[in-house]
Amino acid sequence: MVKYATRMSGVSGSIIREILKLMADPEIISFGGGNPAKEAFPIETVEQIAHEVLDQNGANILQYGTTEGYPPLRSSYLEYLAHPKGVQAKEENVLALTGSSQGLDLTSKVFLDPGDVVLVESPTFVGALQAFRTYQAQCVPLEMDDEGIDINELEEKIRLHNPKLLYVIPTFQNPTGKTLGLKRRRAIAELASKYDFIVLEDDPYCDLRYRGDVMPPIKTFDKTGNVILLNSFSKILSPGLRVGALIAEPDIVRKLTVAKQSSDTHTSNLTQAIADSFLRKGLLPEHLKQVNAMYTMRLDAMLDGISKFFPKSFHHTLPEGGLFVWGEFPGTPDMPALLKRATQEAKVAFIPGQYFYTDVTTMGLNTMRLNFSSSTPERITIGLERLGKLISQGI
Repeated sequence: MVKYATRMSGVSGSIIREILKLMADPEIISFGGGNPAKEAFPIETVEQIAHEVLDQNGANILQYGTTEGYPPLRSSYLEYLAHPKGVQAKEENVLALTGSSQGLDLTSKVFLDPGDVVLVESPTFVGALQAFRTYQAQCVPLEMDDEGIDINELEEKIRLHNPKLLYVIPTFQNPTGKTLGLKRRRAIAELASKYDFIVLEDDPYCDLRYRGDVMPPIKTFDKTGNVILLNSFSKILSPGLRVGALIAEPDIVRKLTVAKQSSDTHTSNLTQAIADSFLRKGLLPEHLKQVNAMYTMRLDAMLDGISKFFPKSFHHTLPEGGLFVWGEFPGTPDMPALLKRATQEAKVAFIPGQYFYTDVTTMGLNTMRLNFSSSTPERITIGLERLGKLISQGI
């Protein structure tokens, strides 16, 4: 019999990925994924850039590259972070990633020993829970209000558990769409310095803002090098390019680089060069303007549809950006059963919220995540009307 590593005994595949397989039916209106809209991909521009970079530097781009990343991208990425995000860093602070999810794995590999505690928002990104648990960490939840995690509870949990990491998605959080308040961002950086733990700041949605004021990353308040900032081009350009990056102290970057060497040697030079050229040509601001205008209409359609077709007892977030609306019903309805009925009877899909919690058997049983980026406003309205009728029949 094959003998697997003991650390894999507590790790399972993402239930969300399994649910998404059920949504392959083209007739289903899916609010279940987290994909950017296919209409958002600048296909012709990427094709043109790919030809240009290969014509200009094809031999080097198709060769092995440095683990730290394609040097021009490391430079242009710093400019992207500096204006208007306000993150001041140098190339020695940058590590290119094969998607920001690789940053979760590398950080876990470098920092976590079996039994270490990771504090996480409750609910949080399932992929992060998978990464931490693969390295046998204990994930301890932190409750959230409308402005994210409560700082008083955070400090209590820090004193109680002596965590190695705090994982936070500060802007348009997955799955709730909530945004961490400015004072709380500063407080988190101060607590990380005071108690000497790492803040893993995962910020892939920050550019998808449709209303409200831009919020500076937690990293801008980091005076002691305790914050690692993860970014990704997946949500703003293309997830298929698999390009992300992180900002950290040089010593941390060196450790993470060694960990990455044994993982994938380096992120694709070609896709890094495409992302770099997109930034250097100044194409991102106009691209984001168009994408955000499209997503604004889709978010508005979702909020309007919820108001029209869902029961008044359904409480939901009012995100200013991102890809998700989060809601909860009173009581403890059977959300997986509702999903089954929704896909079969109404041809609509969503994600039961319990799968985003550290304990799927007792937490978030009355919640759901709704994605609005992948459907047109018309299909969103139709889907929510169908789902609302099903809910009105009882859950």
